[in-house]
Amino acid sequence: MQARAARAGPLRRLTTTRSPRPCTGSLSSRPGTWTGRRERNSRRSPTGAALRRKKPAPGLPTSGATGIFAGVSRTDISPLTRLIQRVDAVADGAPSVDTVATGFPSLDRFLGGGARRGDLIVLGGDVGSGKSALALAIALRMAQDGAGVAFFSGEMTVERLLERALTIEGRVRVDELRDGSLGDERRVSVGVAAVRLRDNAPRLVTLPRGGIAALRDELQRAQDPPAVVIVDSLASLAGDERPANEEWALALRQLKLMALQLDVAVLVTSPLPGFDPARQDRRPTLDDFGALGGAKQHADVVLAIYREEMYEPGLGVEGATELLVRKNRNGPAGYVDLYFYQKWMRFEDMLDPDR
Repeated sequence: MQARAARAGPLRRLTTTRSPRPCTGSLSSRPGTWTGRRERNSRRSPTGAALRRKKPAPGLPTSGATGIFAGVSRTDISPLTRLIQRVDAVADGAPSVDTVATGFPSLDRFLGGGARRGDLIVLGGDVGSGKSALALAIALRMAQDGAGVAFFSGEMTVERLLERALTIEGRVRVDELRDGSLGDERRVSVGVAAVRLRDNAPRLVTLPRGGIAALRDELQRAQDPPAVVIVDSLASLAGDERPANEEWALALRQLKLMALQLDVAVLVTSPLPGFDPARQDRRPTLDDFGALGGAKQHADVVLAIYREEMYEPGLGVEGATELLVRKNRNGPAGYVDLYFYQKWMRFEDMLDPDR
């Protein structure tokens, strides 16, 4: 037994020690509303008893601590225990419980596996760059991998969203769907895409009126709350009581709070009010997002689409896309190479082009 514990490593030995029960979630009487139920350490727990007998390590708060450590018990290690258990589980091949892969491998590498619960991701780009198409593509890929995703659109009806989803997944032109000019081969492709969407599709919803308060209420009423919420776009959430920049800044702050309170990952598309297409380097910067610096301050991740063909046509770079990672609170900045099939409104990862 001792030899097996020695081989398991320090993390494994710690997590195999009997420890306090982790926090659990329970549904309240109101459908879709999560309430936390914290389990306190049992005095019979050998881990808790051992820690009570030990002297506090240097730098740890004592019972008389004040400030941010006030009221924190030195023996309450359940959050740490849960974290170590999760690290061990992921190391053994279990899927992460707080991260959802975007379906674009190059982007997931930057984001440490994907979109994390509690994070706010802002996706921006110039007019016509493909913000909505990329956001929908991420929703489709997440859903096909089994994640719960809700896509709220303030710009399209549910039928138009489904039309665009068939275009992306079936690799056909949207006008071929609209006028019924599909050939036999493409009709089969659309049929296969429709079957995939029927079995694993994101929840496509028209953005409710009332801004973020109405959005939050709808999510709390959900019988099966999603792990990821995608909103298209930030401008659709803004009110008209203040100047646009102030409204957008407030919306970003409220989206971040919603992500934390509901324990969901939130992705929102955003225009670039500060973008100047006449400048020499047209790659979007953080300042281009405007909103009084709201994206810089509140977002955990800021992504920006840059397609050179929009500004320099005829150079042989059609489809080439840089997805710029302008801010990454928990990782590096940089860029990801994508390819955009404009006729299908479909983005592909250059490292995984045949998905």
